[in-house]
Amino acid sequence: MHIDKVDKEENPGWKIFFDGAANMKGIGIGAVLISKIEHHYPVTAQFRFYCTNIAEYKVCILGLRLAVDMGVQEVLVLGDSDLLVHQIQGELETRDLEFIPYRKYLQDLCQQFRSVEFRHIPMIHNEVANALATLALMLHHLDKAYVDPLHIQVRDHHVYFNMVDEELDGEP
Repeated sequence: MHIDKVDKEENPGWKIFFDGAANMKGIGIGAVLISKIEHHYPVTAQFRFYCTNIAEYKVCILGLRLAVDMGVQEVLVLGDSDLLVHQIQGELETRDLEFIPYRKYLQDLCQQFRSVEFRHIPMIHNEVANALATLALMLHHLDKAYVDPLHIQVRDHHVYFNMVDEELDGEP
């Protein structure tokens, strides 16, 4: 395993490695959250639809949501998706409208941490996350074995609304 390639003294906190994989069966994603004391918490999923461009964003979100659920405050996020890392760091503009809501969701999720840093790593150093993504494609899931999807809506127009509380006497 190449997980030890990230110097422990450089970032003594938690780490997330993430990756996606695609083949004829579909899309698989995998992430592994690694604690300060080297405990590994793997997560993996298979998509029932084809979404290669968004898979890296979804798996990064999956890993960060796991970290939030576990109360992690400082995390180093490592992936071989050069595009995602540079977009989330603001070094590349996100022009594809499909990516914008995922980038926004990821940025909002990062606000829940005291410290979060993203780094691009070579594919060879991301083999555990890649293996999890590939494993997701190999497993046969029962039709009822699925997780509710992440709902992100894209709207063409702004929605404005006013909320009026009902008065106790029934009059507005």
